[in-house]
Amino acid sequence: MTDIIITEFMDDDAVDRLRETYDVRYDPALVDDRKTLAVLLGQATALIVRNRTVVDDALLAAGPDLRVVGRLGVGLDNIDLAACDARSIAVIPATGANAVSVAEYVVASLLVLRRGGVFHATDRLVAGGWPRQELVGHEVAGMRLGLIGMGGIARLVAERVRALGVTVAAYDPFLTADNFIWEEVERHEQLADLLPVSDAVSLHVPLTPETHHLLDAATLALLPRGALVVNTARGGVVDEAALVDALTEGRLGGAALDTFEHEPLDDASMARFADVANLLLTPHVAGVTVESNVAVSALVADRVREVLVLTDVSPETA
Repeated sequence: MTDIIITEFMDDDAVDRLRETYDVRYDPALVDDRKTLAVLLGQATALIVRNRTVVDDALLAAGPDLRVVGRLGVGLDNIDLAACDARSIAVIPATGANAVSVAEYVVASLLVLRRGGVFHATDRLVAGGWPRQELVGHEVAGMRLGLIGMGGIARLVAERVRALGVTVAAYDPFLTADNFIWEEVERHEQLADLLPVSDAVSLHVPLTPETHHLLDAATLALLPRGALVVNTARGGVVDEAALVDALTEGRLGGAALDTFEHEPLDDASMARFADVANLLLTPHVAGVTVESNVAVSALVADRVREVLVLTDVSPETA
């Protein structure tokens, strides 16, 4: 029987360590084959996924012996936490393991966006062009970055951009005024106070009913003209149509999106984003580097094994 099912890519060494003890089915194609996955879950005790596998009550019902769901990442919006709790299934995210990768992506995005199209000029140069005056951009030094949410990743971003001469401000209603982080970061009690003074904003919040379209037409309008938006959180926290409108009308200076309301992009999204200037789109990869994949996979593998041991699930007892 199969003890552990892995539906999306994972570091091979971590998979091999699990195979030392358990029967493992590692098949990234299962993310797009829900019917086969449901059949395989019939006897499995652990499921390991990334963000594309939807772990809802119907899928959980197909795995009556499931004890743990490992998430190769930190966002949990693809997992029905209430359904897992009702079935006494532990949910293991890889908290912190990919934080450096995401923080570096945010910093790189800010640097690229502030310089305008300078890093996209290769084709023009090899075609004989020399558009020097067109590509004069801005420095990041001296700007103010507004962080929406001040968790672990946002703190790493703050640490890195301060070294570049950036002032950091933040809004996080869950951090009290006496938290030590405010010794180095400007605290804003309301999002509406943070946005007007931010030359760029970076989102670091989960997707909840309260954060859905947190940046919409009204809140985007509060940003200074030419401001930048970076979203590595979840697609639903930004109203993509409103963002594109602000970009095409020249009210925003640029944006970098790594997460989207529809992943992969649907036809409407592809049409919306086509030919928008100073817009960087990446396929939910900010937190995925060679190094973070190793760290995330190792952490999840170890914690899944711990749960199976604690619940007395082993090849002999399963």
